[in-house]
Amino acid sequence: MREIIFATGNAHKMEEIRMILGEKQGEFQILSQKEAGIFVDVVEDGQTFEENAIIKARAVAKEAHKRYPKAIVLADDSGLEIDYLGGEPGIYSARYLGEDTSYDKKNRVILERLAKAEPSQRTARFVCAIAAVFPNKEQEVVRGTMEGRIAQEIAGENGFGYDPIFFLPEYGCTSAQLSPEKKNSLSHRGVGLRKMRQILEEREGAKE
Repeated sequence: MREIIFATGNAHKMEEIRMILGEKQGEFQILSQKEAGIFVDVVEDGQTFEENAIIKARAVAKEAHKRYPKAIVLADDSGLEIDYLGGEPGIYSARYLGEDTSYDKKNRVILERLAKAEPSQRTARFVCAIAAVFPNKEQEVVRGTMEGRIAQEIAGENGFGYDPIFFLPEYGCTSAQLSPEKKNSLSHRGVGLRKMRQILEEREGAKE
């Protein structure tokens, strides 16, 4: 069985990935890089989500293909863009206010920075770029987004990261208040993974 190795050690992210790529699990073994025993330090110095995803995928693929020569390596870079803050935190979402700062503090600081913003000024989006590196070194990259706005207060227990402050007007709740299944059907990562799944299916179908 071939492997799909995802360049992350984040357990929450792997839960989403396995749920969304679940239909491929009969054909592939889906592993995190940690589960695959691949440990590399990656300097994500790109200027866009796409650039960082490709940098990460290439670095992990370089090591992964030594042990798993037929593996497809996926990597993502995602974050929150807030229009009122000029697109911040953007590609620095994970490092916003420092590497070790809790998301509870990050979320509270963002709410404080938007305290004077009108509802129409609170527009924001989650962005996720997903890159793939194939055994023949070919690359693909896709982008998924989820539009919403910044909530007035922290709410919800189901999500992680910035989910508790990301409000979805059409559902009347934050993304942290959605069920995991509903969130995966709407999320930026879900949109990106479904686009990537289509690419995998097309490439695998072309081989048959």
